[in-house]
Amino acid sequence: MTATSEPLASGLPGRARLRLAALALGLLVPLVLARFLEPDARGYGTHQQFGLPPCTFLTLFGWRCPSCGMTTAWANLVRGRLVTAVEVHLTGTLLALLDLLAAGWLLLVAGRGRWLGWVPNSTAGAWAAGLIGLLMLIEWGLRLLAG
Repeated sequence: MTATSEPLASGLPGRARLRLAALALGLLVPLVLARFLEPDARGYGTHQQFGLPPCTFLTLFGWRCPSCGMTTAWANLVRGRLVTAVEVHLTGTLLALLDLLAAGWLLLVAGRGRWLGWVPNSTAGAWAAGLIGLLMLIEWGLRLLAG
């Protein structure tokens, strides 16, 4: 989301509304793709169904990388298996839910032509990205400690 100084009540121009709708649809793409994947029973490796290689970190060091299991979590979540998704990768599950909420919110904003609740800005985006990254690293550290 880009920084803006428009007040909540002001109307968004047509091009801005189209860009927001396109962004929302773009955010839905990974969720749709996840629906076409069968979650790997190991809890990671689902991304290989796209023709991608196995996790290089896992191959080289024998440890799952911080993002191992995210695709599997998304594939479980879109099937309504919330508990399994959380067990596979908590941060990945939260990211998928955030993706779904952001897409829905952006579609509402685009449809109504005005911001709802708050106006996104680069500071909020940086904080969100930082918190997600921190949570992912904490989760990874806990997985490494657990063995």
